[in-house]
Amino acid sequence: MRLQPVFRNRFLPYLLVLPQLALTGIFFFWPAGVALYQSLLRTDPFGLRSRFVGVANFVRLFSDHYYLHSVKLSFWFSFLVTFLAMGLALLLAVMANKRIRGARIYRTLLVWPYAVAPATAAVLWSFIFQPQIGIIGRALKTVGITWNYYLNAPQALALVILVSVWKQISYNFIFFLAGLQSIPQALIEAAAVDGASSRRIFWRIVFPLLSPTTFFLTIMNLNYAFFETFGVIDALTKGGPGKATETLSYKVYVDGMVNLNIGSSAAQSVVLLVVVILLTAFQFKFVERKVHYA
Repeated sequence: MRLQPVFRNRFLPYLLVLPQLALTGIFFFWPAGVALYQSLLRTDPFGLRSRFVGVANFVRLFSDHYYLHSVKLSFWFSFLVTFLAMGLALLLAVMANKRIRGARIYRTLLVWPYAVAPATAAVLWSFIFQPQIGIIGRALKTVGITWNYYLNAPQALALVILVSVWKQISYNFIFFLAGLQSIPQALIEAAAVDGASSRRIFWRIVFPLLSPTTFFLTIMNLNYAFFETFGVIDALTKGGPGKATETLSYKVYVDGMVNLNIGSSAAQSVVLLVVVILLTAFQFKFVERKVHYA
């Protein structure tokens, strides 16, 4: 028999949900609706005049070489950031979950980077990799490596990926460690008694039981790579050199706030929203089938 709450006043449930619905409408649906409306307009740089152009902004987008480059770059960038951030976080969580001296200290230190804002993390790493005065930047030049991420596109992209991964590892580490600690030790001990190696225990028992956590973190990390790395890119490279690090989210900002092309920027934000929705729906439909809930 399932117990369900009973409200004497039939309007009370709607009243309790109203604040959340209001916040969702104001901060999510209303901006999305405004972006969709502006994507169908062409506005002058001063925002004084607008005219309806239909889907002309979208047609121009997909014939723009720089935009197509940003699409390709964003997918590769998001995949690498998600894969590296989750892989390293899982490795650190497995190591921190072992019975070692000072485990609490290690866990605390690994969680600290999550408190750092993306832009602040980018500034800290820029000091380290600065070509002239940075510790690692000067060390690379000492060993004969020409390091200058201001001018070298692959180096700039690699540094942005490094900082983005470093910033996200702590978030993933917290969830992976919680997932590992929720796995019954009896299962692992029984497998060890049966002669299974530690590697086999991890891939056959531990990792499948972590699939709900992995699925959740995959969605969160993809959203992070698409949207929340804006601060890292803006503080480190500002999309350069030569648009080598201009992802979709940063291009929306450049075209809208810098170049004052509101219609194109709104169309890009709509496309980005649709891409993330489709990607998330694909994960829920196909990837979630392999998730094992206890």
